[in-house]
Amino acid sequence: MRRNGTLTAAMLVRSGQVDGMLCGTIGAYARHLRYVEDVIGLREDAQSFAAMSLLQLPRHTVFICDPYIHLDPTAHEIAEMTVLAARELRRFGRTPRAALLSHSSFGTADDLSAQKMRAALDLIAERAPDLEVEGEMHADAALSRPILNRIFPDSRLTAEANLLIMPNLDAANIAFNALKVVAGQGISVGPILLGAAKPVHILTPTATVRGIVNMTALTAVDAGS
Repeated sequence: MRRNGTLTAAMLVRSGQVDGMLCGTIGAYARHLRYVEDVIGLREDAQSFAAMSLLQLPRHTVFICDPYIHLDPTAHEIAEMTVLAARELRRFGRTPRAALLSHSSFGTADDLSAQKMRAALDLIAERAPDLEVEGEMHADAALSRPILNRIFPDSRLTAEANLLIMPNLDAANIAFNALKVVAGQGISVGPILLGAAKPVHILTPTATVRGIVNMTALTAVDAGS
């Protein structure tokens, strides 16, 4: 334990000697998550962890799930991460508008991936009937109200989506990292760990000083709430 910083920090959080924890700047995300799961565990209303990253782009501020944990999430896992993420957006002072993204656009395909996102939509409607959420849909429709009005004018979304739920880890990770680079001066925050019982977040080896400062502030707010 003395040789493992993540395990030591997790034990300090669990024992109440510290209020929050950041880790992950060295090593694989999954390895750090294993210690968080074993020592910190899940909050009472969560069944699994999920990761979310924020990108402040020139024209949009978007939150993306899940770029680090779920390789191929089930409809139930997608529904849960959407509800957890929406709760986090409200803590940022934003009204969540979630888009369940897919290669399929409102029934244009019927493969397993498209079916999964449609099933997730039904589950979210049961769990959070007041949440603005739509899908399965293309990313351009999610981020452009004129496009969405043209193809699906009766959408539940009242404006452009600010919470993008991806169908799998590949899509989420690739989209996040591509947007982070091409956005130029875009600001990123995260990864934000959803579902943990304590204020704990796992960073990545590419985290910048500014990113660490941002996540330190977020963790401090979590600890004080």
